[in-house]
Amino acid sequence: MVLAAGTTLFLFKGQLLGLSQKLEDIKKSADVALEDIKKDISLPAPLRATNESEQAYLTRGGVMKWTNIHRANAGLPALAENPQLNTAVRLKVQDMFTRQYFEHVSPTGGNISTLLDGVGYQFIAVGENLALGNYENDQALVQAWMDSPGHRANILNSRFSEIGVAVMQGTFEGRKTWLAVQAFALPLSACSQADETLKTQINILELQIAELKVRADAILTELEQLRGRGNREQYNQKVGEYNDIANQINGLVAQLKSLVAQYNEQVKIFNACINR
Repeated sequence: MVLAAGTTLFLFKGQLLGLSQKLEDIKKSADVALEDIKKDISLPAPLRATNESEQAYLTRGGVMKWTNIHRANAGLPALAENPQLNTAVRLKVQDMFTRQYFEHVSPTGGNISTLLDGVGYQFIAVGENLALGNYENDQALVQAWMDSPGHRANILNSRFSEIGVAVMQGTFEGRKTWLAVQAFALPLSACSQADETLKTQINILELQIAELKVRADAILTELEQLRGRGNREQYNQKVGEYNDIANQINGLVAQLKSLVAQYNEQVKIFNACINR
């Protein structure tokens, strides 16, 4: 890419065109982005109790305990309790009592994804189980979910690693009853994300190269004006300036290629994880 004194303007233009194409190719490779996270949301139809008890009493801890017992029986690891998930499902139960609905989607259009966004929980996959009725105890409630294929699939989903539970007694449709919600999730943090400092460094290098390219363009314009005027010394001085800039650009391009390769490898690993 470095030019010799006396090189024709045609060659200058050819070299600059080659530089532009080289930068464009690198920039395209740097634009390999993190895939849009295809959030997996599992929402089986809400479950109403068919057998109810006058002594009904539910607890969050008991629901979690029996959920993990069923997972252990299936050879699955226990779900870890997450405070943000607990907050989200507690808000869900309160909202269902307040607005008097029993659905995954509220009258205002909100859903479990909306609630998790509100508490700052980022996820790759989430499932929500809803139950309404006076189940005798925590074991009976979880067993009712286990007897329902969609709810059972959430409880035994090997992809989920965290859980939040809320149970509350209140008045629904004119009678005293219990509402229960489980939220299962695979947090975004489960996948190692690309180092954003690398992306920042890539952007800085691109800006530096772009600035140097502007200077190179300006020198080429000057060389075209000097061509044929007989001032060989001034012409050669400008060629030297161009070559200095070209050397700087070549050095930055090498750094850019290395950083882009590192970043893209991290992106590939992350994308493979979220799609696993």
